[in-house]
Amino acid sequence: MTGTQRTTAREDLVTVLLVGVLVAGGITDGWAHSNLPSTLESFFTPWHGLIYAGFAGLAAWTCWQAYSRRDAAPRWWRDGWPAGYRVGALGVLVFAAGGLGDLIWHETIGIELGLNAQFSPSHLLLVIGAMLLASSPLRAWWAAGENGLRTVTGVASLALTTSLTTILFSHSSAFLTDAPTQPFAPGNAASNGGLDAIGGTTALIGIDAFVFTTPIIAIPFLLAHRRRPTLGAGTAIVAATALFGLFMFEFAAPMAIAALVAVLAALLADVAVLWLDAVRGPRAPLRLPLAGAVYVAMVWSGLLLGLHLDAGLRWPIEMITGIVVITAALGALLGGLAAPPATHVTPEPHTLVPAPEKAQTGRP
Repeated sequence: MTGTQRTTAREDLVTVLLVGVLVAGGITDGWAHSNLPSTLESFFTPWHGLIYAGFAGLAAWTCWQAYSRRDAAPRWWRDGWPAGYRVGALGVLVFAAGGLGDLIWHETIGIELGLNAQFSPSHLLLVIGAMLLASSPLRAWWAAGENGLRTVTGVASLALTTSLTTILFSHSSAFLTDAPTQPFAPGNAASNGGLDAIGGTTALIGIDAFVFTTPIIAIPFLLAHRRRPTLGAGTAIVAATALFGLFMFEFAAPMAIAALVAVLAALLADVAVLWLDAVRGPRAPLRLPLAGAVYVAMVWSGLLLGLHLDAGLRWPIEMITGIVVITAALGALLGGLAAPPATHVTPEPHTLVPAPEKAQTGRP
């Protein structure tokens, strides 16, 4: 019976609101790690309180979705999960294991700061479990195939789930780098990969951030566009992911202005991709590779434009245009991987028609 039942749009809305509490806890905890490390002397902090309050409410609500259907599925813990929520139940277990591990880690080893916090095994489990939980309304939306409020909850779930990656990958986020605004001049030692250039190391880290962040925003966008093309899905992904990181670092300039322009560029990309569907058709060749390339190229072009408007770009034109081309190609590649396999009509096996028998003449 699993997967045959459906949540209502209002039930999914409650899930999204509880996910918002959990994400808010993650944002404030990240902010405290970045700005108030002296307040993190124990596991029991206000920031952790908000995280685990959100988790407790979300876990109880997720399990209720199965328990409330026990009349139709007496073994509700196995068969009562509505479409999209069984994976969320797995997220409850993963998050609980990560929370217990985080408590033991903090009280025995200590508090992680900087990169240590982003690579902590208990934090990895927490983020994975949170993403499984947060994406339940998204899967429910895909399974139901409805519009209206269900679309709102599905897109919100998509954006919030993607934003959770910032907890682990803020060290390599294109939304948090000002590398293109830093001085750069080619060095003499080409064999050293440009590290001898003025600002060479900063530039390479910045380029890596753009390449690294491309799959983070492109993969969820492409998976959503493959199933349910929706205006605003790509915009929500960029807005939520950028906002999560910017709040952690108190909206430092010039990244804040750049993120705003990137969100506007993502909206234009949403419109462009839907227009391509209208013109070329939803089954046009290379639909997803083209969507991935357009989406990525426009978002990063917007981000670079925002950095230029606020602080001025100081990379050579070759690097500025090259990073857009490289990431657009990566977006196209990811689109090719996300595309469903082509269907081929198998020809019917050829049937041999026996030659007509010769008429009997009566002669030997």
